[in-house]
Amino acid sequence: MATIRDVAKLAGVSVATISRYLNKTGYVNIDTELKIKKAIETLNYEPSSVARGLAGKQTKTIALILPDISNPFFPELARAVEDVASTYGYTVIFCNSDDQGAKERTYIELLKKKYIDGIIFASNTLNKHDAEQINVNGIPIVCLDRAPDNHICSVVRSKNREGARLAVEHLLESGCRKIAHIYGPRDLITAQERMKGYEDAVKSLPWYSPSLMVPGNFRIDGGMQATETLLHGHPDIDGIFAGNDLMAIGTLKALHRMQIRVPDQVKVCGFDGIQMAEIMEPELTTVAQPIYEMGAIVSRLLIKKIEGSLDTNEIYELDVTLVPRKSTQKEAQL
Repeated sequence: MATIRDVAKLAGVSVATISRYLNKTGYVNIDTELKIKKAIETLNYEPSSVARGLAGKQTKTIALILPDISNPFFPELARAVEDVASTYGYTVIFCNSDDQGAKERTYIELLKKKYIDGIIFASNTLNKHDAEQINVNGIPIVCLDRAPDNHICSVVRSKNREGARLAVEHLLESGCRKIAHIYGPRDLITAQERMKGYEDAVKSLPWYSPSLMVPGNFRIDGGMQATETLLHGHPDIDGIFAGNDLMAIGTLKALHRMQIRVPDQVKVCGFDGIQMAEIMEPELTTVAQPIYEMGAIVSRLLIKKIEGSLDTNEIYELDVTLVPRKSTQKEAQL
């Protein structure tokens, strides 16, 4: 890759002049500007990378790229990131990628030009090439749940598979004899791990069938549609484990419309531990992730990388907790 000195040499000017031009901190005449522009284009030089190196200072700004800001899980996470960042004197820029790789790459290019100090990826579309390019530009990154390559950045996630087993075992202990699973997008590691946890708990039971697993896309409407599909194919289902709380809320809504009583006829358990689960009727049993703690940890890890006190990449797995509520009680409470 071309360096600042290569640009200065080709343009026939000093490194200091290149610095003034890029950072807009001093006068550069028109002829010199044209020479610098031509040199940058010829060398395919990335001005934002140069500016970071020349400035030799931090902007005290980090970015958090989220996949779906409408999912209540992510505002809770973002709150923790912002709280911790502010204690270290950092400002946070929030970006919503809508789980679209092209939109995420647009954000990455924009953030590089804004001289961002580091990026937290809570999205699912970061690929290895983009992550490597970010590293080349000297921008530290930390990922939530997954990374395109574990050697590129640290990852913070919860014990999804173990949590799914907890959910299903709780349903079995609550008296369920046939439990279905509504899963999220199969390309997401969180959905994959929760599905594996479900299968761990039920695959040896005589009633198990792959047809008891139906997609719900981690959305309320997906949970509703999946519930209708499940009850049509398996009217004897008496327990449903949804891979996130939003789908579980959709399940509660669908069962209510079908005049199926929860928990008397069907018991329901979700996953995540979002605050919305507490205000449902009946209140939703869930496997709670330590959402705030996850946000705090990814923020601290990134700041340590930015400030040079951490240069290794590791996977941090956090414990989950079963939170039993009315949706799985053995007897409905009046």
